[in-house]
Amino acid sequence: MLAYLQGLSLGLAYVAPIGVQNLFVINAGLSQPRAAAYRTALIVIFFDVTLALAGFFGIGALIEHSELIRKGVLLAGSLVVMYMGLRLMLSREVAGPAINVNIPLMKTIGMACVVTWFNPQALIDGTMMLGAFRASLPAGTDLFFICGFASASVLWFLGISTVISLLGARFNEKVLNIINKVCGVVI
Repeated sequence: MLAYLQGLSLGLAYVAPIGVQNLFVINAGLSQPRAAAYRTALIVIFFDVTLALAGFFGIGALIEHSELIRKGVLLAGSLVVMYMGLRLMLSREVAGPAINVNIPLMKTIGMACVVTWFNPQALIDGTMMLGAFRASLPAGTDLFFICGFASASVLWFLGISTVISLLGARFNEKVLNIINKVCGVVI
């Protein structure tokens, strides 16, 4: 049980500051009906958990030992994240009755994959950290630890979706535009 709680607490500490994923889920909660926002959150959770599993079970070693892969991940991920940030900052559209919020499922899946697997911070930091933690865990506790870590992703993203879906109607167009600009700068 202690290993599960360690995984849960580390998972929450890890997932909370990953801005790109959080902003993607927040934007979905602000601009889409609640069911679509939850769908987006579940898709992000899937990619976040698969990234955690990959990091926990060894992809970090591959990145650590290959300078070319590390630089490629950093370059590609940085370009994608900067592009997304610029699009948010320069966007004149905000959620409202004139905006089409019916984003196709495949586009949502693609965007969720990009904000998770192409995010240099999440990929490099997460894989290195989880690989190191796995090596330091007592025998037989690794499954409990990674389940706790994955639970944090579920709690965090569904929690964000719920809060934003409940409070999102209180935001007017001006506030939503400011949120998009702030999100773009953060990214």
